[in-house]
Amino acid sequence: MDQALTYQPLAREDFTPSAALEVETVKRVHHLNDGLFSFSISRPASFRFRSGEFVMVGLPNNGKPLLRAYSIASPSYADELDFLSVKIQDGPLTSRLQHIKVGDPVYLGKKPTGTLVTDALIPGRRLFMLSTGTGLAPFMSLARDPDVYSMFSEIVLVHSVRKVSDLAYRDLLESQLAGDPLVQDEALLQFHYVPTVTREPFRTTGRIGTLIENGKLFESVSGPKTFDPENDRVMLCGSMEMIKDHAADLEARGFIEGSNAKPGHFVIERAFVG
Repeated sequence: MDQALTYQPLAREDFTPSAALEVETVKRVHHLNDGLFSFSISRPASFRFRSGEFVMVGLPNNGKPLLRAYSIASPSYADELDFLSVKIQDGPLTSRLQHIKVGDPVYLGKKPTGTLVTDALIPGRRLFMLSTGTGLAPFMSLARDPDVYSMFSEIVLVHSVRKVSDLAYRDLLESQLAGDPLVQDEALLQFHYVPTVTREPFRTTGRIGTLIENGKLFESVSGPKTFDPENDRVMLCGSMEMIKDHAADLEARGFIEGSNAKPGHFVIERAFVG
């Protein structure tokens, strides 16, 4: 059996810092269910990132770093870096990463990057952040960024999951980010959280596409009950299927995909699995 399937606690001497990698310390681990967990690690004083970016995180494997891309879920002002991860029992990394404990060392890349950033969007009035599963993570950072509230009048975070217990950060989001030191006042007026569950009873059920079609996605916001390229900007993060479907739908509505080099009406990023 692949040794990645059995977790062996690692000592700091098993890690080798490099020009590209720091070695940081696990500060918190929270298991939501048997398929999902979040963890926080120490943040180097020199580490800077734009809300919505991802960074490489990992563990040693046969003497070499085994790394995967993780979106940073914490706000830019936080002292620790927060990540949301699936648990894949035969996944090369997550089969081991899911067993980390407070105090354990982990690798952290030094160069965050990504396209789920406001720099890749042209100005608009409404911002829709559409996510499935762990695709929520970058939007937890963006939802707590004061610049987002300056750029957009209304911010809608949609999180589609299979089970109710998959609704990570639900309490914080349902409170409209109450207690946040930078955005709680703005969020109370501008932030809208739309959770939906596809395989268990919940107040909102159905996939994101269904919520777009029946108008439920737009119930809490002012303006048209459909996507409008004139005023709306959209960020997509989740499964390949979700991104493919919604990117095609947005393009059919006249939206143009943006990038860091050329901002547009919507941007995409695939959520990591494995």
